[in-house]
Amino acid sequence: MSSMIISGGRRLSGSVCVHGAKNAVLPILAATLLTKNISVIKNCPNLSDVRHTIEILEFLGAKVSRKGDTLTIDTQNADGTHIPDSLMLKMRSSVIFMGAILARNGCAKISAPGGCELGPRPIDLHIKALKELGASIKEKHGYIMCSAKKLTGNTIYLKFPSVGATENVMLAASLASGETIISNAAKEPEICDLAEFLNAMGANVSGAGSSEIRIIGKNELSGSTHSVLPDRIVAATYLCCAASTGSEILVNGIIPEQISSAVSILRDMGCDIKAEKNSVYISAPKVLIAPEEIKTMPYPGFPTDVQSQFLSVLAKAKGTSIITENIFESRFRHTEELNKMGANITLAGRSAIVKGVPALWGAKVSAHDLRGAASLIIAALSAEGETEIKNIDYLDRGYEDFMENLNNLGACIKRIY
Repeated sequence: MSSMIISGGRRLSGSVCVHGAKNAVLPILAATLLTKNISVIKNCPNLSDVRHTIEILEFLGAKVSRKGDTLTIDTQNADGTHIPDSLMLKMRSSVIFMGAILARNGCAKISAPGGCELGPRPIDLHIKALKELGASIKEKHGYIMCSAKKLTGNTIYLKFPSVGATENVMLAASLASGETIISNAAKEPEICDLAEFLNAMGANVSGAGSSEIRIIGKNELSGSTHSVLPDRIVAATYLCCAASTGSEILVNGIIPEQISSAVSILRDMGCDIKAEKNSVYISAPKVLIAPEEIKTMPYPGFPTDVQSQFLSVLAKAKGTSIITENIFESRFRHTEELNKMGANITLAGRSAIVKGVPALWGAKVSAHDLRGAASLIIAALSAEGETEIKNIDYLDRGYEDFMENLNNLGACIKRIY
């Protein structure tokens, strides 16, 4: 893996544009398997997770081409049913293919998904839901084998509003017979984006964005053209970069209401933030005020994918804060690295107690996951001296041209391969 060298202590200024959302485009790419026609996906970021997803599509028989940020996907011959370990283990989101392959071909064989090390990631909700649609599922020798002559609509209650399980059911139910109702569905904007693409393909999906989604199955779907919504997590990350360095920047090409929970906390910390139709301006003070507590929650609550970045912002805020992680069990691995830089963070179960310090300093640290890598960059930008971040390749899973964009804003970052 490569490393990143960051010379800290520089204020940022200027504007940056946000690319398409990783968490939206991956299930949309899986959804292209539900048709035997051509689909065109615009505003598709060039991320390692996207490239791995394309590898899976091509292994299954699809033809994929890229021109700029547009993918053209021909799934006429994508009749493969088995995804090997070598592809499944590259990312956690690969499990989303289970519902799409099963709906198209009547059977699917996958292994447990890989990705970042964020603690246990049970897919029992996915399996239970697909069984309720009529699938027969067996787990043998590390593989999950699904089969169904014809999926049948049903009312499915998710005990937790899992984004991935909601998406898997949406994909499978779009070609099932009858009506499927997902109760306690995830409400994330990425769910709405998937529903928009499915409906453009001829599916009948209603209620996306609410706790109840209804899907009336169709016999077949057609290809369509869709533009992926902007990445709200990337947008929030840039705002955290500005907040941690006392900077003033403009983040363009976003949907401000989708990051309202993060913006609200930054305002409470003393940042001046102005939201326009497609942009957010932030001007941060030299010293931030620590909020009392942040709790990660399903959307529209504070997103788990921004928790790591805020931990770095809180490291220098005046006062003591508590971040409680309610989604993943092991999303505090980067705290040890932040403490190497002078942060004062202690862990207590699912919570991190952050006592703000006057300054951070450069150190040699290592990233352990995607958002943890972004967190270390945020800390390094505000630290005194030089920071070397190892294993920075994790960053490529969710951020396109991140180093280049930060350098354009005034940062001093170089990458060593």
